[in-house]
Amino acid sequence: MTSLAMINAAAQRLDGHARVTPLLSSPFLDDIAQRRILIKPECLQHTGSFKFRGAWSALSALDPSARAKGVIAYSSGNHAQGIAHAATLHGVPSVIVMPADAPQLKIENTRALGAEVILYDRANEDRDAIGQAIATERDLTLIKPFDEPQVIAGQGTVGLEIATQAADLGVTTGEVLVNCGGGGLTSGIALALEAQAPQMQVRPCEPKGFDDVTRSLISGQIERNDQTSGSICDAILTPSPGQITFPIVKRLCGAGLVVSEDEALHAMALAFLRLKIVLEPGGAVSLAAALFHGHALTSEVAIVVATGGNVDPEVFQQALQRFS
Repeated sequence: MTSLAMINAAAQRLDGHARVTPLLSSPFLDDIAQRRILIKPECLQHTGSFKFRGAWSALSALDPSARAKGVIAYSSGNHAQGIAHAATLHGVPSVIVMPADAPQLKIENTRALGAEVILYDRANEDRDAIGQAIATERDLTLIKPFDEPQVIAGQGTVGLEIATQAADLGVTTGEVLVNCGGGGLTSGIALALEAQAPQMQVRPCEPKGFDDVTRSLISGQIERNDQTSGSICDAILTPSPGQITFPIVKRLCGAGLVVSEDEALHAMALAFLRLKIVLEPGGAVSLAAALFHGHALTSEVAIVVATGGNVDPEVFQQALQRFS
């Protein structure tokens, strides 16, 4: 299981390799949310999302002989790009299993970053089975996108930075809104904040129709989504929370927040207009929750983790045309 010691060790390995992203703010967004909003733009991280942190953490922690043989991962795009880039920087091969309906930009970027990309049918094929079969056949190390302790440790470094940066601004209490798929980032941040900023509570954020974590927190057991595709928030579409991540989320996180696709698109437009950053729909869900679901928040300060910015131009154009 991931521990604070593992997160601190991951931070040391990431030092000089990952960007320390800032906390941004806008009085315009504060007015909409009716509270102070601080935004951590992981869209500015290498490869355009926080996933580089977990990828580097996992790769750098591997035994050198295993790492040299190469790695394999499955992802709709952001973990894919993180693994591809981290593997190339380590000088080792990578294979990425991606859904055929993933945004074309993410598929092209993953190939450009040096990975071999294998596409699959998200609705009818099991990515876990495909990934495990290739890993066995080629003797590659499988690095899962969220249910992997060293990946969680890398994502937890976001929480370490939030604790330090918020304290520098005089903020020690509040709710931390995190876009949540399988729960790797959510659980990593929650573990880091438990130790470094215990008066902050993490709130998972999800799109409607794919609110498995929110429902799991209500029932107390892992719930599954009825479908695995069909939302523009592709970055955070997973069948269910992870076996490793959910117990952490259950122990440390508050209730989930669920937003509509229109709210995510609206948040993308506002992030561009007011913060001058580009978010993908799945990366904007947490901001949408802060802006449009304030009735569900209890703190005067909300810290939003804007997780990624790898959006196809057509989708970004749609957000701007409709909401700016």
